[in-house]
Amino acid sequence: MDLAFLQPLYEGEGPVASVHLDTSRSAHDADKQIELRRRAALRSLAEQGADQATLDVLEQMIGGVAEVPGPQGEALFASAGRLLGAFTLTEPPAADSALLLPVPDPLGLVIDRDHQLPHVVVAVDREGGDVTAYPAAAHEPSMKRTFNGSTLHISRVKAGAEAQASFHRRSVNVWSENTEQTADDVREAAAGVEAAVVLVAGDPKAIGLLREHLTDQPPVGELVYVDGGRSDTSALAGLRASVDAAMREAMTARHRGVLDTLEAELAGGRALQGIPAVKEALAQGRVETLLLAADRSGDPVLHASRRDPQVLGTDPAALGDDPTVFSAPAAPLLLRAAALGGAAFTEILPPARATDGVAALLRY
Repeated sequence: MDLAFLQPLYEGEGPVASVHLDTSRSAHDADKQIELRRRAALRSLAEQGADQATLDVLEQMIGGVAEVPGPQGEALFASAGRLLGAFTLTEPPAADSALLLPVPDPLGLVIDRDHQLPHVVVAVDREGGDVTAYPAAAHEPSMKRTFNGSTLHISRVKAGAEAQASFHRRSVNVWSENTEQTADDVREAAAGVEAAVVLVAGDPKAIGLLREHLTDQPPVGELVYVDGGRSDTSALAGLRASVDAAMREAMTARHRGVLDTLEAELAGGRALQGIPAVKEALAQGRVETLLLAADRSGDPVLHASRRDPQVLGTDPAALGDDPTVFSAPAAPLLLRAAALGGAAFTEILPPARATDGVAALLRY
């Protein structure tokens, strides 16, 4: 995953408040729960020494997105009274957190983004189809198109007279025409978001016809067929559940692929693991992909400079007489070095492990 979206978070020079909160609206008292979390976060930041201007801007922003139903979270970053970034999380964080550090701590945000893939959801039946395209980590689609073609003579009948045979052919033709239009929409939507996965559900006959139309000119992304449809509330609920399951499977498979590559590259000397080796590679600009485990409870403190974000040390003396040297836990500093050094990111998913929960694939 590209880390370029983090770069605005590093524009401040002073301490940064990083807040990750559960802002789910599933419960009947969700607003009250969010308010309690907001107060706890602001109180914690005040105790850590956050300035009032920063607390004020966070107080105005905390609350999530009321229009997004169900589970969600948010990540907010502020410094010196200025909001550096506000992000909606697709899943609540494992635990609420509010930290004041010399640099932002966006690990929760990064992991949430890393779990998302750009995808297209397609639901088809004999009348047409719904095609919805989602960029990675987006709650709102970038494209949503519903096509309902001609429904004249759409139902086939059992009678066998010659006139009825013509009626049958007309039904099949309309089904085919409708799914042909849907296929065009699928290709456009998938190209628009550079989809990793295209999930297709609906009437088996319509799916069969859609598959035929997509065979000669496949869309961007892997085609995956799931349960559900577009006909009623029950079908839509089934579609949502099967899409969520398929996306989790696709995400896990993609991560496993990166971790398999890591294992092979470690054996060949083209990857590293452990904080000492990875921080040196970051300083040299050799890291193509930084890999971190989500559990950072054992992280040591490292030293860094505001002048050169890619240089990290276990001893401040290693950074010379630089007056901008500061200290912070390893993960925020490793992420800062990777984001500002043009590296990508992948989570080390359990049960995979690496020394210190840190590894890197190398450019050279």
